[in-house]
Amino acid sequence: MAKHQFEDFLMTVTDQYKAFVTTVHEMLQDAYKARIQSTKNGLSLSYSQPKTTWRLLGFSVRDKVLIVHVNTEHYAKYPDLLNDLPERIVNHIDQSPTCKKLIDPEKCWTTCEPGYDFYIGEKQYQKCRYSCFKLHVDTESIPFFLALIENEAKERRTS
Repeated sequence: MAKHQFEDFLMTVTDQYKAFVTTVHEMLQDAYKARIQSTKNGLSLSYSQPKTTWRLLGFSVRDKVLIVHVNTEHYAKYPDLLNDLPERIVNHIDQSPTCKKLIDPEKCWTTCEPGYDFYIGEKQYQKCRYSCFKLHVDTESIPFFLALIENEAKERRTS
């Protein structure tokens, strides 16, 4: 089986989001390892630091919808960004599952990493890391995603 390239993944993305995916790729390609995999829904693209398996982010396309999943390990270091989220993203976070491990560690798998515990304004969120920042991309959310990815990548470089 031939190894997939970035351009193969980009071909699966609708035209209106190709510039966003390309910008992220250019932002991360020097410090992060890009990995393109075949999944049952098509190709996925993820970025992780060399010699680690925990990824910074992943892209996938399902039914022509671009999905981004950002693993925000350092979310506490950029609270202003979280307070300026687009309303659609706040609604998604609000509806995403609560992290069982943060509430009762016995109610989740032993290998599961605890989720996120943060505030947006005055409201506290304790959300599962596997769904909290896994969102459909739209034009309104692109500036937020770029800022989130840039902040997280910067924090990981300095950690």
